[in-house]
Amino acid sequence: MADISAGPDGPHTDVNAVVLDAKGLRALAHPVRVQLVGLLRKYGPSTATRLAERLGVNSGTASYHLRQLGAAGFVEEDTERGNARERWWRSVHQVTELKDRDLADREPEATLAYLQSVAAAYTLRTQRMLNELLTMPREWRDTFDMSDAALRLTPGEALALREELRAVIGRYRRDTPEEAATAPEGAARVAVITHLLPELDAPAPREATGEEPS
Repeated sequence: MADISAGPDGPHTDVNAVVLDAKGLRALAHPVRVQLVGLLRKYGPSTATRLAERLGVNSGTASYHLRQLGAAGFVEEDTERGNARERWWRSVHQVTELKDRDLADREPEATLAYLQSVAAAYTLRTQRMLNELLTMPREWRDTFDMSDAALRLTPGEALALREELRAVIGRYRRDTPEEAATAPEGAARVAVITHLLPELDAPAPREATGEEPS
C-alpha cells in the first residue's frame, strides 16, 4: 500500500488527499480494500480481474470490494476505458490521511482493523522488494536500507522527531503523474515507509535507573 499517513497532522496537504472520517475508516477496515486502493494509486486504472491476479484472490472478491470502495468514494469507474464486458476502476485520491485525533476513540475497532491492514500491506511490500533485491541493478541495490534504532524520548521529543522525518521526506520529489513527467532520466519509484513505535512496556536499563538487581 502506498501513500498513507496513519498519524494526526499528516504531511501531504499539497497533494490529492482524502482525510478519513468514520464512514471512510469503516470502508477501509479490510486488508483487501487497503491493497486495492494502493494498487490503483501505484499502477493506475485497472480491472477487477487484473487486480485479483495481483492479490491472489478471485475476481468476484475483488469486484465486491471495489464496489464497496466506490460507494465510499475511494475509487470510481474509469468510463473512458470500460466497456460492456469489463469495468475499469481508478483511484479518486493519491493519499489517505488519518488525522482526526478523536476518531480512534469513537471507532476503536475500525481504527485498529485499518491500521493492522496498513501494517500488513507494508510488510507485503517489503517482502516483495526483498524477493527482487538480488536481481536489481547494483546501483539500486545499494540504496536499500532496513534498520531500526532504539531511542528513549518524551512524547514531545517523539512528535518533534516525527515532524523532522516528514520534513526531510517532503524535500524530495513525490511520485505523482505530474512529477513523473518531468523527473530526470533514471528516476524510479522509491517507497519510504516510516514507523515510530512507542514501546511503553520497555523498562529503563537498571544501570540508568540506579536500581539494584533483586
